Amino acid sequence: MEFKFEKLIIWQNAMDFGESIHKMVTKFPKEEVFNLSSQIRRAVDSIALNISEGSIGQSNLEFKKFMGYSIRSLAEVVTCLHKAKRREYISEEEFNEYYKFAFNLMNMMVAFKGKIK
Repeated sequence: MEFKFEKLIIWQNAMDFGESIHKMVTKFPKEEVFNLSSQIRRAVDSIALNISEGSIGQSNLEFKKFMGYSIRSLAEVVTCLHKAKRREYISEEEFNEYYKFAFNLMNMMVAFKGKIK
């Protein structure tokens, strides 16, 4: 038995992205624990959490609203990635890898949201 959202590729990818980001922030300096590390972890977790929460809502309008929250959380993660790169917590190569994944996930999520009637 599984929940409807567990079948969604966007949810599966959001879960994978979240775990990847969580591993990445372990390299951040200790002074970022309550700042950038915490912010990016909460934002990346919010992506999958909002997809799942919206999928079991009362209406498709509600699902669209939660997909919007997920999309905004992903944009927040991208901004945090830029901050991490500028502060030299991650390399250009790491940034590009995470950025590409985020870009593809964003495109998938926006397309999915557009198909919810």
